[in-house]
Amino acid sequence: MIKIFRLICMWVLLPLSVVSCSDFLDITPDGQVKKDELLSTPEGVEDALYGAYSSLRSKPLYGRELSISSLEVMAQYLDCYGSDGVTALSNYRYEDTRVKSVFEAVWTEMYRNISNVNAIIHCDLVAGATGYPGTVYRGEALGLRAFMHFDLLRLFTEQITLNPSAKGIPYATEFSLITPDFQPAAKVYELIIADLLEAERLLADEEQYEGISNFMKDRQIHFNLHAVRATLARVYLTMGDKKNALIYARKVMDHSGRMLSEKTEVNGDLAGVLSAKETIFGVYYGQFYSQVDTLLQKNLSYTSLDPRDDIMDFYDADVVGLDYRASAYFTATGGGEGAVKYRLSKLTDPYELNNDAASRPADKILGVNMIRMPEMYYIAAECLLEEDYDEALRLFDEVLIHRGLDPLENWAVPRNRLTMEAINAERYRELIGEGQTFFNMKRQNLAISAVDGEGVIQPSNNVYVVPVPDIEIDYRN
Repeated sequence: MIKIFRLICMWVLLPLSVVSCSDFLDITPDGQVKKDELLSTPEGVEDALYGAYSSLRSKPLYGRELSISSLEVMAQYLDCYGSDGVTALSNYRYEDTRVKSVFEAVWTEMYRNISNVNAIIHCDLVAGATGYPGTVYRGEALGLRAFMHFDLLRLFTEQITLNPSAKGIPYATEFSLITPDFQPAAKVYELIIADLLEAERLLADEEQYEGISNFMKDRQIHFNLHAVRATLARVYLTMGDKKNALIYARKVMDHSGRMLSEKTEVNGDLAGVLSAKETIFGVYYGQFYSQVDTLLQKNLSYTSLDPRDDIMDFYDADVVGLDYRASAYFTATGGGEGAVKYRLSKLTDPYELNNDAASRPADKILGVNMIRMPEMYYIAAECLLEEDYDEALRLFDEVLIHRGLDPLENWAVPRNRLTMEAINAERYRELIGEGQTFFNMKRQNLAISAVDGEGVIQPSNNVYVVPVPDIEIDYRN
């Protein structure tokens, strides 16, 4: 990590001019400016925050590895039978040099961006802010810092409910050459929650300022109040605190204004764009199609990722009704001797695919969906399962109906009973390509159906805990 801090110290946070939702992150900055100069005006702070959001879309982070690539291979959704590196990852051979390089990049890029966010948090206009716009800047930055640490924590450490004494990660709170010490996982969770709760307080009145400036438009591409609450729901659920997870999932469902898309709206709703109704937080990414096209759309051995051969069984078998996601998320392609293969087309922008980008509706925001409404319903249903079965079933059925499936009571016995297995199966169908299923499996210490459909991978730390990169360990020795 010391190399990263040397690179970023004093000369980071590239300014990005704000023009509109469609192009503000595509402008190449004219040059670098010193941190203190950049953060001396509201415009500079906003540019720095845009820079932090743009870093989230990098290949090591949510532009690729933490959304459509590595985490989906680890969840056994996708494979590339011609790639030794992908095969090593799907077999959790974390010591393979090709796999190590992926997670070294995840670690270094995330901490680089955390340090940039810390510079924003500590600048004079943001530190100790008591009124708009400083409170909004600080709330977004604190929430974003917690969000990034949380994903590092659940990737590189043991599941806290299985080992309350688990070793954690460094929680970086300064823009500094000094690398923070590792802290116990329990302490890191405490720090994450503290940042999120403060962000919730600071952003409590953000709605009254929506639309008064470019920065306050399109709040779903900012770490807004509802993104903070949705992340709190994720964090509390991961910690095993179902009471608070339910409270925050409910807050999002009841107050965010976001809703479930109708079944007729599922097709194309996530096709390289943020969902018009469901996205709580997303990252604007004008060139996301280039990543999706290369990895998921093309039938190229050694470079493209293929859905598991039995993927359609999860949508067609043992369900009642017509799951609109099957046709919305996958495209059938020809195979040898009449066999049907599928591409994961859920995230493929059809306008780019057909060289017709000019016809895309102007209100579509290109990018990566980071948190969506269905997840809040799953969290609430899980938290209520043992306390209020009828309400848990009602919420679960809401998602089924909005995807074209019948309410669970219409399914055959014993599948007409809501269980954790049913919730996990529904999560599996809904969240493919979004980087969340591996974490859900890890949280529950689940066995994983192997990508070939034949074997079962037993849960263990060898599967679920990615080792901290060697560069971090070597620096400390």
